[in-house]
Amino acid sequence: MKAAILIAAPMSGSGKTTIARGLMALFVKQGYKVQPFKCGPDYIDTKFHEAVCGRPSINLDTFMATPEHVRELFEHYGSNADVCIVEGMMGLFDGYDRERGSSYEIARVLDIPVVLVVDAKSAAYSMSALLSGFINFRKDVRIAGVIFNKVGSERHFAMLQQVCEDLDIECFGYLPKNASLEQGSRYLGLDFSEPSTQKEPSLLCNLLEEHVRWQELLAL
Repeated sequence: MKAAILIAAPMSGSGKTTIARGLMALFVKQGYKVQPFKCGPDYIDTKFHEAVCGRPSINLDTFMATPEHVRELFEHYGSNADVCIVEGMMGLFDGYDRERGSSYEIARVLDIPVVLVVDAKSAAYSMSALLSGFINFRKDVRIAGVIFNKVGSERHFAMLQQVCEDLDIECFGYLPKNASLEQGSRYLGLDFSEPSTQKEPSLLCNLLEEHVRWQELLAL
């Protein structure tokens, strides 16, 4: 594999599935073989992954499997892929017992970098405190950078970029606020029964291609 990243977030509802699915579609559009994975026993979000990538999305779960087995699954299914994208669950450190079984634990077991998706719709420089906490809470996993979601304007994004500059963390770009991208949820993930979620994610793909430095993600 050429690149591997885990898409995580501070909390559920931040846009992990939207960003992960969009990046998968974007990389496929660019001609890359993308292998999707999902943290935890989720069986709904994996349907989105498979629809976009044309390959089964594999669950990685340290609650029901050993770290060794998780690594074996990742190596086996990712061996012939150009890009491996692992979508996290809930917040980065949320597990069945503190951080056990969390997205953080999966990133640590696989030794892959984390890209944090942050919902920025109601904040600007206050993001400094939130991001600083996530960056410094655990030192045994690398948060490679941030993608901001639901950004209201170029001015808003400029303020968020200042946050990243002050914290010396990479800002890979943003996804603009767009009502067409809002999707409902149920059970463990997004509602796959909604007609809007079954369409080709061309709008999402185009927005990420325009506003995210996706080439740099391939270098992680």
